[in-house]
Amino acid sequence: MIHIVGHMATDHIFRVSHLPERNTSIEILDHQIFYGGGAANIAVGIAALGGEATLVTGVGGDFDGSGYDQWLALHRVGRFFYVEKESSTPRACMFTDEAEDQITFFEWGASRAFAKADPPSFDRVHMATADPSYNVLAAERARFSSFDPGQDIHKYSAEQFERLLDSIDILFANRYEAEFMGRALGHTEAELAARVPVAVFTRGGEGSRLYEDTRVTDIPAVPVKLLDPTGAGDAYRAGFLTAYQKGRPLPDCCRVGTICASFVIEQPGCQTNLPSWEQMEERYLTYFS
Repeated sequence: MIHIVGHMATDHIFRVSHLPERNTSIEILDHQIFYGGGAANIAVGIAALGGEATLVTGVGGDFDGSGYDQWLALHRVGRFFYVEKESSTPRACMFTDEAEDQITFFEWGASRAFAKADPPSFDRVHMATADPSYNVLAAERARFSSFDPGQDIHKYSAEQFERLLDSIDILFANRYEAEFMGRALGHTEAELAARVPVAVFTRGGEGSRLYEDTRVTDIPAVPVKLLDPTGAGDAYRAGFLTAYQKGRPLPDCCRVGTICASFVIEQPGCQTNLPSWEQMEERYLTYFS
């Protein structure tokens, strides 16, 4: 069992021809609504793979009996909720253009509960998008912890990054996040990786890179048709953490993460096309046998 800390949100995904300039408007070509939020994506991804995960998040008065409530129940995701009856469950509005560049507007809503909550001592915890102060304390109190800063990275101070790196067992970051943290701390990517036992840096179509002690392993991406990149990183972490809990070697954990991400990008929505463990294994053998 692992606790996944961070946002649950309803995703409104918009397609546009290009991202507009300031003070201009543009036609929306497509609008779809999906279940999302970084922590929820990871928790549901782990559950789809047959693992056990508890979602630690804030929900509003609109959550009980909602479609998302039923979706989590269907996937048997555990719940550790901070309930803000007067608030709404978070909402994300993502605009993606034809070049697959994306801008996101995020309404925190009930997730603001993290700022005033005191985290318990979780045994195993992954911190995704959430309040930095909560994540720092959760990492320091846990027996095992991993962290990905996600789109809330700009909320962290250099001191909070320092405390996290001194506490966590695994760091996940994409190219932008690694560069952001590196600038904040005056580190290169390799120096950032050296601060933690394990670091995994995802690189989109270029695959991912694993730092394990003094060893560096590059994992290639899987060549599938990209329809929507939203949620690929969350699926990668769901696959990695599930394989890690099964005791797989770290390079294999990265490969499992890569395969899970390849499923998600084939369909719109972060949780629409999450694979089962059997589906993952079948594709894994095709590309990594």
